[in-house]
Amino acid sequence: MYFETIKTPGLSQLSYIIGAGGQAAVIDPRRDCEVYVDKARAEGLEITHIFETHRNEDLISGSPILSEMTGARVYHGPNPAGEVVFAETAREGDCFELGQLRIEVLETPGHTDDHLAFVIHDSEYSEGPVGVFTGDALFVGDVGRTDFYPERKEEVAGLLYDSLQKICRLGDQAIIYPAHGAGSVCGSGMADREFSTVGHERRNNPRLRIFDRDEFIQAKIAEHHYQPPYFRLMERLNLEGADAAPRIMRPRRMGLQQITKSGADHLIDVREPLGYAGGHLPGAMCLPVGMIPAFAGWFITEGETIALVASEEDQLAEAMAHLVRIGFDNIIGGYVGVVPAAAQGAAMRSVPMINTDEVAQRLDQNGGQWTLLDVRDLEERQQTSIDGSEHIYVGELNTRWKELKQDHHYTLMCASGMRASVAAGWLASKGFEHLDIYLGSMGAWKNASG
Repeated sequence: MYFETIKTPGLSQLSYIIGAGGQAAVIDPRRDCEVYVDKARAEGLEITHIFETHRNEDLISGSPILSEMTGARVYHGPNPAGEVVFAETAREGDCFELGQLRIEVLETPGHTDDHLAFVIHDSEYSEGPVGVFTGDALFVGDVGRTDFYPERKEEVAGLLYDSLQKICRLGDQAIIYPAHGAGSVCGSGMADREFSTVGHERRNNPRLRIFDRDEFIQAKIAEHHYQPPYFRLMERLNLEGADAAPRIMRPRRMGLQQITKSGADHLIDVREPLGYAGGHLPGAMCLPVGMIPAFAGWFITEGETIALVASEEDQLAEAMAHLVRIGFDNIIGGYVGVVPAAAQGAAMRSVPMINTDEVAQRLDQNGGQWTLLDVRDLEERQQTSIDGSEHIYVGELNTRWKELKQDHHYTLMCASGMRASVAAGWLASKGFEHLDIYLGSMGAWKNASG
């Protein structure tokens, strides 16, 4: 038997290849899917099955592309939202043979209506399933969010509870293989581990420790999750089937004059926040490469053009890969060389960084011309906040920046300064000039307070 996990950085998405008897199945492939073909061929396996646990909201499925590459059949759950045109419908009890392995379908709605889990049986070891691909129903340390159907919130939370009981009945020995790990927007309490068992989760997962169905429902509907606008794009593309990813995952190289006159809808500086704050091209927003999967979908709209600024060529390629996986292909080029350009006298902008003493002094002396703007999420804000600060979640600045006054002075803060840099960069790209960033943000404030 062959088994391998393929992790997509940034999105914290987990896909899998499992094979036996010369055949292989891929579970939840990503859009740039050559990796699955390469790995299967290296093991002498033919990809014959592609299983989707659900219609993803946070990335483009590679299933139709991989199917075209290999001839494999795609299986997806019953989907009331519309037909997944590239897939056949799999239902409870359907079984698929791969050599000594048998993969059985469980219908596990709740996170989405079409959600499936795929249970692995090994004919040579008959005492219970070996494992289960749980998709976004059950994670390591958490369970799936249930906020995609707000008009049916109690119903879908109850459906997830029932689905989790079904998974738990597979037995404590079953290894769980979720579709996401820590850092994904599909859950908030995932462990850093990417492996677990049903038994371990029953004993340690806080949501599985809620035994009363009504109590579970109330806990789920009390959660607060954000839905970036690009989720709607992912849902549509994952019904219709997206085109293959660009063959060359590296932007066309541009010079300084080209990048500044490109006319791109978004000039995105993907360097680290300190680099951006110290000096960036006029009109550029700050979106460090590792934060693209979480925040690009808040600020970029389908079809808009993108130009990238990076500190090195590999950073450009990494940024493009992140963008392509969430459907933003219209990348017209990339530029490397901000520091040499500054040395040659090119126009630059900067955003000052300030420390805790300066923030405290401004809070004491504030005359109404300055605002400390907290861009953390709502749960963080409810746990602890700085008196006198105001709150807008960083992603919601995509539209709510219009509520702010461009002649006002704003200091952006978050937990450490990273998201504050994204927020400041977005406001700077919209023409705000009186900005600075609280370096260390809430972490520094807590340490200073003792």
